[in-house]
Amino acid sequence: MPKKSDRYRILIVGPSWVGDMVMAQALFQALKQRRPNAEIHVLAPDWTRALLSRMAEVDATVDMPIGHGEFKLDLRYRLGQAMKGQYDQAIVLPNSLKSALIPFFAEIPTRTGWRGEMRFWLLNDIRLLRKRDYPLMVQRFVALAYPPGETLPEQLPTPRLLADSRRVPELLQDYGLDRLRPILALCPGAEFGPAKRWPERHYAAVAERKIADGWQVWIMGSGKDAPVGRAIADLLPEEARPYCRNLAGETQLDQAIDLLSVSDAVVSNDSGLMHVAAALGRPLVAVFGSTSPDFTPPLGEQVAVESISVECGPCFKRECPQGHLKCLEDLAPKQVLSSLDQLLQRQKLLATEMNVH
Repeated sequence: MPKKSDRYRILIVGPSWVGDMVMAQALFQALKQRRPNAEIHVLAPDWTRALLSRMAEVDATVDMPIGHGEFKLDLRYRLGQAMKGQYDQAIVLPNSLKSALIPFFAEIPTRTGWRGEMRFWLLNDIRLLRKRDYPLMVQRFVALAYPPGETLPEQLPTPRLLADSRRVPELLQDYGLDRLRPILALCPGAEFGPAKRWPERHYAAVAERKIADGWQVWIMGSGKDAPVGRAIADLLPEEARPYCRNLAGETQLDQAIDLLSVSDAVVSNDSGLMHVAAALGRPLVAVFGSTSPDFTPPLGEQVAVESISVECGPCFKRECPQGHLKCLEDLAPKQVLSSLDQLLQRQKLLATEMNVH
């Protein structure tokens, strides 16, 4: 068994979604602020390594070999037993019963988390969530760094991902890209479901306008988003297509982070890449449909949120229960373009003021 460090070691049982993990960085920052000697290890699926390696506050990652939704009690027991004596505290971010089992089996002295799914006997620092006190998911994460009931600071930590600028020239060469034109990154996917995806024709309208303005477009996403990216590119006029590159499914997450870091602006659905773009400090317009920016907004200083009010929303469903997807269909490209233009103008003014001073 590895000898426990003299530092205060915290095991974070992390979420399984990209966006949630980005927001969890605010908790990691709060823990480091409150306890500078803290050593933060994150137990999470292997795919998260690329993301967690870009967070300065994370000292180590622990691979979670059990898939999302799988129980495997015997394996959880063995994993917990292997961790005995290594940690001073565990903070469990998912609300499921199974997510609290490994810290319990590891006999970690302090096991912190929200009450969640029937886990009274698994957590010994259990919190009762009053949603009106913490309407934002990021607040619910950060609150676990503080004693129960303590008032959170007005200004919460903001996720800040570290891009590797040294890799960018190699990535540009590998993917046949350049930076001769300003770069608009489009993130048209959403792992959660189609009720979060702005229509391809709307993305194409935004891409066409920006290409006409002298920009180029990079479409980012996972392999599941590749067909959506192709559909957007196919909707463009013939003369615009050379300036649009569908990278969805071609890049790994760490590569996508580095490429997004050099984009000049981003338009995204409410997705993991939306949170990544915000944490990279990119000017970002985020489009919300079935979900609400009042719960999981992008956490950045150069962000704008676009959504429209509909009688049936926000429904938080994967697919539109009404079948019309009105919350996204009726959100016009001109609204997003106007918001994007305002963001870029504001950025230009700020840059001018900084040069003057």
